[in-house]
Amino acid sequence: MKRIILFVLIVQNSWLTSSSQYWQQEVNYKIDVTLNDKDHTLKGFLSLEYINHSPDKLDHIWFHLWPNAYKNENTAYGKQIFRDKAEGKKRWKDMKDKGYIDSLAFMVNGEKAGTEPDKENIDIIKIILPKTLQPGEKTTITTPFFVKIPTYSSRSGHLDQSYIICQWYPKPAVYDRKGWHPIPYLDQGEFYSEFGSFDVKITVPSSYVIGATGTLQNEEELATYKQIGANNNDEKKNLARYTSRTSAKTKTLEYKGENIHDFAWFADKDFIIRYDTSQLASGKVIDVFTYSYENGNANWVKSTSYVEDAIRHYSQWIGEYPYPVAQAVEGPKNVMSGGMEYPMITLITSPDANEEYLDGVIAHEVGHNWFYGIIGSNERDHAWMDEGMNTYYQFRYEGKKYKANSVFGNALPQDVKNRPLNEFFAMIYGALAEIPMEEAIETPSADFSDKDKYAMVVYIKTSIWMYIMEVSIGADKLDKAIQAYYEKWKFKHPYPEDLKAEFESQLGIKMDRIFELLNKKGKFD
Repeated sequence: MKRIILFVLIVQNSWLTSSSQYWQQEVNYKIDVTLNDKDHTLKGFLSLEYINHSPDKLDHIWFHLWPNAYKNENTAYGKQIFRDKAEGKKRWKDMKDKGYIDSLAFMVNGEKAGTEPDKENIDIIKIILPKTLQPGEKTTITTPFFVKIPTYSSRSGHLDQSYIICQWYPKPAVYDRKGWHPIPYLDQGEFYSEFGSFDVKITVPSSYVIGATGTLQNEEELATYKQIGANNNDEKKNLARYTSRTSAKTKTLEYKGENIHDFAWFADKDFIIRYDTSQLASGKVIDVFTYSYENGNANWVKSTSYVEDAIRHYSQWIGEYPYPVAQAVEGPKNVMSGGMEYPMITLITSPDANEEYLDGVIAHEVGHNWFYGIIGSNERDHAWMDEGMNTYYQFRYEGKKYKANSVFGNALPQDVKNRPLNEFFAMIYGALAEIPMEEAIETPSADFSDKDKYAMVVYIKTSIWMYIMEVSIGADKLDKAIQAYYEKWKFKHPYPEDLKAEFESQLGIKMDRIFELLNKKGKFD
């Protein structure tokens, strides 16, 4: 009897999901924040408009307080770090300043709101609404907040007076057709956030250069960045350094962004600014900024061209870049190698990368504007929809431009590089397919036992899966399906079944066999 009831519930749920109209919540932020670079803290005030587009009545809203992940060893992040027997203790010890967020006082439409802490995670909290939020209604939630910035670890923090400010403000968890998604901060496992707008005012000592999500609203400061940046984009000219035009000790810079789900910013007094514009195929012109260090990777002299090339290729293959600005930031030398993406801006930490590798890393991180930024899938549960699909396009970019591949680097034989492009890719993917990768692609991020397995499966195995699809249906058809998927799901929250449905709709064929491979352990047959 229980089995029959369960079957009926599954069928009913499936029917409701397929027949109901798509909806998603909307969150519009206004944040004022001040950096204290003496004690490495942030003091801010958050006001957000939460719009309930769901068909459900809401009595509460889950919030992320992710700076608390750095508070002690008992957080989900701390426990995950200590799972790494080789490096975990050292990484935690190297985080001299632990981080946290406090001084919170949530108000809803001016009325004090009750709160309930999550029983397991101090970086998750439930805000109890004084009045039920009906479908179609909106409410304003405010709170002051104070953040102790940790020593740089994972994705956020400071190294002396160089600031990498990410996952730093109270943020509502996603509520979608599958329910609430309150998730703790993890090192291995990324994010899922609601789309909306951001209006952020950042107050810093006047000597700092800031790179941030969104468009800088201060006309004089923007003109200064462009003037200096254009000079530094010409390798024949001497480097120009930023000098504040104000005599005041501090300055307040305002940034705005639309159709985004996160906001990150980077501040340093030693940033070298570079600037250029890039015209897309439609004629649209975007601003391109990069921020790097004079004693950093010398290949950053070409960084704006790398960003521009990535934007053009991804726009051609997937769909046009929708934002007015694209930016990349070089991390300090002692930041671990790699990169981390945020809307309109990305952190790149590859101090010793050669030209081809740096270009590939920048392309990958800029590419996340499509898979993560514009198509906002649930990365914690389906990381492949972001990292893996993006890696496929990174490999396509590197192969087309350099006959190179980041996985193999300098070990790639010249004989392989001399092959025609289709043979080159066949040999690259043939070699990648021989790498042991036991777990299925459709494995939640936190369920991988270590970072290497996570990276191999989520990035590499998914790119192989995408290549199998390309060979199976043809590159032109793959591009057509991806472009349709992009147009339908940009600024939305698709799940794997939505990707499959769009492919089947566009191609007129069943994709069961290919999508079943997402659950296959071990090598593909």
